[in-house]
Amino acid sequence: MLKRANATFCLSAIILIGSAGVIFGANFKKGLDAARNGNFEIALREWTPLAEEGDATAQINLGVMYEDGKGVSTNYKTALKWYKRAAQQGDYRGQVNLGLMYAKGKGVSPDNISAYMWLYIAALTGDRDAVSNRDIVAKTMSSDDILSTQALAHRCITSKYKRC
Repeated sequence: MLKRANATFCLSAIILIGSAGVIFGANFKKGLDAARNGNFEIALREWTPLAEEGDATAQINLGVMYEDGKGVSTNYKTALKWYKRAAQQGDYRGQVNLGLMYAKGKGVSPDNISAYMWLYIAALTGDRDAVSNRDIVAKTMSSDDILSTQALAHRCITSKYKRC
């Protein structure tokens, strides 16, 4: 079963990020507290400016909100936009979630090449869910497609996500 990367407002991700020494600003924390209490309108208001400024964690959280319809209408194209912005910064959570959007055809036509590429890139971090998701998508692909997509992924990485 394909599994999405955790948003930061999930408790397990909060512990993971907190243990990594990441300190969030007051606006992020205000949004985090609001989301944890189910007040996604405040979370949206606090995280949107941060996401627009390039905060990958805020981008992922907004992606989850739009994908799941938490405090906003479900909008897969907007979720895809936020995941893509985080993914192109090298954030593996954004890469996993973007890959799954392609795999499931949410906001885009189903595309196993793009799905595999983003999941392959995320799997290079060693994230177990990324590896598992990549392997699930690989079962639907030919070995030639897998090899060419891995080459595409390496080109994407070496271009700093400009040639993806």
